Amino acid sequence: MSLYTAETRRLTKRRFTRFFVLGTLLVLAAVAVGMFLSNHKASPERLATAQAQADREYDLAVREATKAQADCQAAQGTAAAQNYPPGCEALYQPTREDFRAEWYMPPTFNFREQFGLLLAALAALLAVMAFVIGATYVGAEWSSGGMMNLLLWRPQRVQVLSTKLAALLVSLTVFTVVVSAAWTGLFVLTARWRGTLAGMTAGAWQSILLMELRGLVLVLVLGALGFGLASLGRHTATALGAAIGAIIVFQFGLGTVLTLAKVPFVEAYLAPVWFQAWLDKSAVATDWDSCDFSSTAGCEPATLTITWPMAGGLFAAAVVLVVGAAMWTMRSRDIT
Repeated sequence: MSLYTAETRRLTKRRFTRFFVLGTLLVLAAVAVGMFLSNHKASPERLATAQAQADREYDLAVREATKAQADCQAAQGTAAAQNYPPGCEALYQPTREDFRAEWYMPPTFNFREQFGLLLAALAALLAVMAFVIGATYVGAEWSSGGMMNLLLWRPQRVQVLSTKLAALLVSLTVFTVVVSAAWTGLFVLTARWRGTLAGMTAGAWQSILLMELRGLVLVLVLGALGFGLASLGRHTATALGAAIGAIIVFQFGLGTVLTLAKVPFVEAYLAPVWFQAWLDKSAVATDWDSCDFSSTAGCEPATLTITWPMAGGLFAAAVVLVVGAAMWTMRSRDIT
């Protein structure tokens, strides 16, 4: 049996991996079921019901406005006139435009408008799963002594660690592709039965495919970072501690300090905007304390656009730094 096959089996047969994957799938299933049950097809019957409700609300508003107008007119010249606008001219007068039937329709799933957000949620959840599984996969090997035993019969240190990383990334790729395809299929069915697929041109499908590919890359990046950090510290807690520290110190703490220091474009120093830029192709950071004045728009805050190539470059640098350091320490440090 090859080392790669053995490592793939070791990864997929770990109870933690199976339970964590199962938990992730249950969360995704709950989201899919919730979206299906909370949306409804915009049938002619539902449109008629919504129109009838809109008409009732409009008639009620007209009666209330008429009564308010009469009360206002009757109050003129008395102490009660102060409770109404002068001349009763500013009293609200309902119009048909204020009571549109579509506002009384139950929610309808619009695939083109809503699926992008669901793809981002899928990518975020799978990325967290990849980070944790990557960290525990190699971290457990170090803490249990399994890595030392493995190196007794395969003393090629870098080759062993590289094979483990390859097994992790290939497994994550297969899992992410399958889950993304199933996720897309489920919401296509939801749109057919509980919504609409209107506007799904060839270009729209291509955009969704590219977003799914960027989501796959994000999953692989987080998996590699979890693997690399746990290998550097030779313990799962190293990667998880680094993640918690990054969230608490560099997100909340750094964000607070930069805001108090009035540093421009605070969002650009925080991770969420970079993830958003990668998945949505761009994200905008705003300097709310600045003023770009123009004769047409007046004073507008300055903005900084972060593009997906910029985010991709940052992710690539992080992976090269962390994984490269893990490979270097694997080669140079004692195995104890």
